[in-house]
Amino acid sequence: MIRLPWFEWRAPRTLAEAAKILAGEGPQAMLLAGGTDLIPNMKRRHQTPKTLVSLRGVTELRKSNGGLGAGLTLTQIADDRALREQHRALWQAASLVATPHLRNMATLGGNLCLDTRCSYYNQSHEWRQAIDFCLKKDGETCWVATASKRCVAVSSTDTAPALIALGASVTLVSAEGERELPVEALYRNDGIDYLARRADEILAEVRVPKGWRSSYWKLRRRGSFDFPVLGVAAAVKLDPGGTVEAARVALGAVASRPFLVDKAGEFLKGKRLTDEVIAEAGTLVASRAKPMDNTDLDLYWRKDVAAAFAGYALCEARGDDMSVMRRRIARQTL
Repeated sequence: MIRLPWFEWRAPRTLAEAAKILAGEGPQAMLLAGGTDLIPNMKRRHQTPKTLVSLRGVTELRKSNGGLGAGLTLTQIADDRALREQHRALWQAASLVATPHLRNMATLGGNLCLDTRCSYYNQSHEWRQAIDFCLKKDGETCWVATASKRCVAVSSTDTAPALIALGASVTLVSAEGERELPVEALYRNDGIDYLARRADEILAEVRVPKGWRSSYWKLRRRGSFDFPVLGVAAAVKLDPGGTVEAARVALGAVASRPFLVDKAGEFLKGKRLTDEVIAEAGTLVASRAKPMDNTDLDLYWRKDVAAAFAGYALCEARGDDMSVMRRRIARQTL
């Protein structure tokens, strides 16, 4: 089962051609961007598409039309100095995905559409067969929550929480036309049907509003690798006196979708970012974190860390130098 299953290969040169192929092939076709998520899954028989539609030759996806092309690699985003200044949370999130050689392949659109993960799902075919598979693929039982009728596999995208905090939107293109969605609306709280993107749609562009001061913090076992087991992004707009005019805090890797913590944003509005206010906001964020026991590290500890990481993100958005804390606590150097 270490070989890829048989598939047909299509390599369109334009976005319109790619959309036409998807419309003709139906749900049995899947998009291939960087391949760092789909190819390993195909080897483990998580996905067995009859047709792969490569987007590598679609140069439109790497160009800006007022936004960020979904075909940009994470390395290109991490190396963009202007983006670092304007959208720091996104720059940090892209910089913290996997390893340099994977970031050279992985794309922004691919990371946003990343498959959900679970300890019972991300195993070899033989391992999964030994437990009679799981609800997400080929089985009838969710081994994380056996009474659940819904798969609780966890969202593991880094860039989505950052973009949700920044109030970004995505453009989805199909043969029928295009539509725009807030990034938050791109996701469903279902480990199997986790995207609102239809099978015939291509995530083509990401639009990110300017004017936010933002930060992203990621928890993982190894500081130089691994998917997030917690991601916290915060974005604020301050008036000249330092009072919060608007605030958005998003959580990732604690549910089947990344999501906005509305109560934290509402609480922060109209207040100055004092240590006491930041601590209270962190408590509100942690109250919405409900991780499951389906990934690395203790779930109760991950929930507690959500409050601290929200505090770190807000302190950094406030303007504090958090580099020492980031190296010591999150084992990250940016």
